[in-house]
Amino acid sequence: MYKIKVNASHQFDLSKTDAEALDCIEITDNTYHILQENSSTKATILDTNFNKKLYTVKVNNNIYEVNINDTLDQQIEALGFEVGKSKKVNDIKAPMPGLILEINVNEGQEVKEDEALLILEAMKMENVINSPRDGVIKSIKVKQTETVDKNALLIEFE
Repeated sequence: MYKIKVNASHQFDLSKTDAEALDCIEITDNTYHILQENSSTKATILDTNFNKKLYTVKVNNNIYEVNINDTLDQQIEALGFEVGKSKKVNDIKAPMPGLILEINVNEGQEVKEDEALLILEAMKMENVINSPRDGVIKSIKVKQTETVDKNALLIEFE
């Protein structure tokens, strides 16, 4: 049984049998043709967030946020846990010893998840260190051209 929530306001259940019986054909990447009760509909998946099981879907020029939880997701939620939820990361540490080649952020700057924070050269390779979450840079503990040891504190978040 799937629990479907649309735009965080409409919720309904969909059985696995109903989902398998859906007359749906993929016509291009992320675009589908759906036939239901002699009515034809085109749906396009605009964005996906697998960890949150959240999909942005365009149907008949309307955009919907669709959250799909299967039985395992429902059991995990009932136990008080969340799938894909991790602890809040407040410190960025060097994953290996190396040389700080570039710092792409400033203290007090707002950053988005996966935004490049700095570049660490290690073993003749440039490693981009990305932000693990949305947040604000509290402090930068290194300078460009500085050599750092493994686990050295590089950046702190507020």
